Order: sequence, then structure tokens, then C-alpha cells
Amino acid sequence: MKKYSLGLYEKAMKSDITWEEKLSCAKENGFDFVEISIDETNEKLRRLDWTQDERMKFLETQFKVGIRVSSMCLSAHRKYPMGSLDEEVRKRSIEIMEKAIMLAKDIGVRVIQLAGYDVYYEEHNEETEELFLENLRKSVEIASKNGVILGFETMETPFMDTVEKAMKYVNIINSPYLKVYPDIGNLTNASKIYKKSIEYDLKSGEGSLFACHLKDTVEGKYRDIRFGDGSVEFEKVIREVWKLGVRRFTGEFWYHGEENWQDNIKEANKFLREIIDNVGGAHE
Repeated sequence: MKKYSLGLYEKAMKSDITWEEKLSCAKENGFDFVEISIDETNEKLRRLDWTQDERMKFLETQFKVGIRVSSMCLSAHRKYPMGSLDEEVRKRSIEIMEKAIMLAKDIGVRVIQLAGYDVYYEEHNEETEELFLENLRKSVEIASKNGVILGFETMETPFMDTVEKAMKYVNIINSPYLKVYPDIGNLTNASKIYKKSIEYDLKSGEGSLFACHLKDTVEGKYRDIRFGDGSVEFEKVIREVWKLGVRRFTGEFWYHGEENWQDNIKEANKFLREIIDNVGGAHE
């Protein structure tokens, strides 16, 4: 039995293929699960309104292929942030949150990764932070009632670009249903900005880290860097989170129309597996 699980971010695959094809692709290329995306596009937001039959079919497809969708990247709050000064936007943010939790509950998702923004397209201030906290409390209540864990992603903006900043809200809420799901690419860039070691930052979340996004970055650029071409010290960082108890990882990268996109997925799996196996050992 493997000592850890490695998931594939949905957006690493073509968007116009079926879920059966996506799941088969992930399984055939060595991944253990898929992380579904609910972003701000209408296409992804429509998933929140799947019918009971659609949800059942989605579950059946997972069992048929033999691989699960067990986490969700909920980035729709970038457009509909919980700290918005616009009351209608805030209402929409909570509606999205509640629907995402109910979808997760129905389709077998155990963990929802939250984007760590109070606002994104608006200007941050004390009021946006207060509104964010108010709506975060509501979100955690909904999650705890339904047994779904929420985890902050460390982002590329100063509001929550470190584990230490995410832990401020984890400690305020003080619930087993709100933890941290950091992005080690974003953390690598933040460590350079603040001149603090990434190990120091990760340790500030000890006991509250339950998964990691594995992504490569370079200073000033937060995505679309091929694994191994960026500045993330994967072995050092994975060794640190392993010591802190993390056994669940997701490879985060994007499909951009490449003809050899499945080869990219296979290569990403090989790159990440070799490092994690070296750190933690492949099997028990």
C-alpha cells in the first residue's frame, strides 16, 4: 500500500472530454484521484446545480473507472468574494459556498480548497477583511454540519500568501472543519518576498496542514511553469510537509492546447512520484 496519495488537477486535462475520459486519463497516467475545479466561469458554476441524476451518474462513473474525485478546488470566490463591499456579491459568495459543500457531500469530495482572498478585483481594506471573516464563519458552520473540510490555499496576493497568514483565520475560527491546503509554488515566491524560509512558514501550520498543491513557479510568475523548470525546491519542501504529517498531494498544472498533453501528465506524475517516494518511501 502506498504511504501517500497523489491527485491530478482537473485543468491539466482537456476541458472538452467526458468525465469518464478524464478519470481514465488520470488513472492510466498513475494518479490516485482527481481534483475537480469550480472556478468563476459559467461552465464550472453550472456544476453546482447538477441534478440528483447528474450527481448519481458522476458517482457511478467514478466507480466504473476505479478512481475517485475526492477534492475540489473552489476558486469561484475570486469573482464572488466573501469580503466584497457589494451585498449582492456577498450573497452570491455564500450561495456558491453552500452549493459547493452540498455538491461535495453528494459526489464524495471530502476536502474543498478555498481561495485565500477577502477580495480580488476590489481593493482590500479593514471592512473587506471583517466581511470576509463574518462570511467565513457562516461557511464553516455549513461545512461542519455536512462533514466537509475546508482548507485555505495560500495565494499570490498579500492577504493570504503564507501559511502563517492563513493560520490567523484558522485560529480565530478554531474549528476542525477549517484548516490549510497550501500551494508550495505560491509559498516559494512568498518566502522570497518576505525573506523567510519556507520551512519556517510551513511549521507555523503544524497540526493544520492536510494536503499540498504541488506547483512550480519562478519569482514573479505563479503558474504555467513546467515541473523542474522553476525555483521550487520540491524535495526540501515535501520533506518538510511530510514531517508535518501531510500525506496527500495534488499536482497543479494546466492544459493549454498542447497536442502531447497526456505525455505532460505522465511526465508530471513521474517527476512528482520520484521525489515523494524518495522522501517518504513508496510503500508501507
